Amino acid sequence: MSALATEVSGTGEEGGLDVRELRDAGEFEDVVRLFDAIWRPDPGNRPITVELMRALSHAGNYVAGAYEGGRLAGASVAFLAAPIGRALHSHVTGALPGRGAGLALKLHQRAWALERGLDRVTWTYDPLVRRNAHFNLVKLAARAEEYLPSFYGAMDDAINAGDESDRLLAVWHLPEPRVLAAARGEPYVPEVPADAVTGLASLGGLPAPGPVETWGGARTVLVAVPGDIEALRRADPEAARAWRRAVREVLGGLLAEGARVTGFDRRAGYVVERPGP
Repeated sequence: MSALATEVSGTGEEGGLDVRELRDAGEFEDVVRLFDAIWRPDPGNRPITVELMRALSHAGNYVAGAYEGGRLAGASVAFLAAPIGRALHSHVTGALPGRGAGLALKLHQRAWALERGLDRVTWTYDPLVRRNAHFNLVKLAARAEEYLPSFYGAMDDAINAGDESDRLLAVWHLPEPRVLAAARGEPYVPEVPADAVTGLASLGGLPAPGPVETWGGARTVLVAVPGDIEALRRADPEAARAWRRAVREVLGGLLAEGARVTGFDRRAGYVVERPGP
């Protein structure tokens, strides 16, 4: 789950942000208040609770906050996952915009994982949220490896209400050269082959799938996403639902047949490479 996985720090303090692990109830209460401000959830359906953060932290999992001038600007909660001894799953990260807290938290999380001998971090994100796709696949150089339809079931917070909770599984392979470069501030910009074919385009703000016969044999397929799905949900819920169905059918269908996402292009969307003969 991710609200605004934004922007740089490793461990400790950098760029005016102090990123550190959180350990006491007062800090966890600050995280709940921050997440309430970001997602505005029903009080009985918060993304994380004080009690759960306390338990996860005490058991040796990852609970961290990014502070700006002493005030919490972002927080992240993750737990150790399969394969045991190798992976960390980042369950929820939320950050206020424009402060660089999201990236600072991810780099802190990466350093935390490497210190414990882990070689991958996973998380899920909404494939329709353009800024998160760019952040995850370009800025962090993670890979989108699995399409998960309606992963969380119905969600009624202010950001996701009225939509289905399809997610992409992002996998951050920490030792990969592209990830090492991204950690140095060198984003991963995918190559878009000249013979790439559009499987899903945006036409007048609506999804426009290309006929399968025109791209069914293509090696590289481009899958567009809307400019701002969150604004579209509010302004035109039916158009937002149409995008959900189209991306699920095209991108989800491609991944189900063995294709892999090789990156995200700001203009073309997801760059998807299909398996060869």
